[in-house]
Amino acid sequence: MQPELLFDRSICTCCGACVSVCPDGANTIAGESALLDRKKCTGCGACVKPCPPAARKLEGRSTTADEVMAIVIKDKAMYKTSGGGITLSGGEPSMQPEFARALLSKSREMGLNTALETCGHVSWDVLKSLLEFTDFLLFDIKMMDSRRHRAGTGRGNELVLENARRAAALDLTMTVRSPMIPGFNDSKDDVEAIARFVTDGLGLPAGRLSLLRYNKYAEGKYERLDRDDERPRFEPQSQEYFDELVSIVQTYGK
Repeated sequence: MQPELLFDRSICTCCGACVSVCPDGANTIAGESALLDRKKCTGCGACVKPCPPAARKLEGRSTTADEVMAIVIKDKAMYKTSGGGITLSGGEPSMQPEFARALLSKSREMGLNTALETCGHVSWDVLKSLLEFTDFLLFDIKMMDSRRHRAGTGRGNELVLENARRAAALDLTMTVRSPMIPGFNDSKDDVEAIARFVTDGLGLPAGRLSLLRYNKYAEGKYERLDRDDERPRFEPQSQEYFDELVSIVQTYGK
């Protein structure tokens, strides 16, 4: 994968140190503004270390399963004591199934607990191959209405729900998570439909459904990637309304 360069203009001093070191001519200074041409930038990182205020940072790098496990094993004693382990999170781990399977299987060999987070939109054969080495599954279900699911995500939810049913039948600990997106899936009817599916359709206790209140933690990255026009412009649910949604889930546990 090609690393992405994050550029925080709010702390840039326009010193020009980035200009001379860029082999692709992607950095320029125009008056009191530092400009970054994303079309020229290859993510080489040459401008990161010379930047005095650390306004530039590379995100992402290619690695191997063995390199990752060399880092994990340093804390093996802590994992043994705490009962912790390794969690494969997103993006979407199933997009790199061989890499994900290698990490999970190597962790099992070390005696570590393993957890997998997934959106569930993946072939069952791929997902099953990962679940063979998974102790804890965190499975996202965003909405029960397939038409609206497609409108919001670009895909229907039939595969997601079928994979959820199959996963729930396996010998692992499964938690369903539903990120609450304002105006998309955070109505009381939507939450009730998801809770009904989790308890009746999957046979899981209501306590295995976790609603995730919307947050704006990622919004700063849009600006640092020069993609501010793509930034979601939602406000988190009020605590009072979110508590009402949680109470709906809790009623299914009685």
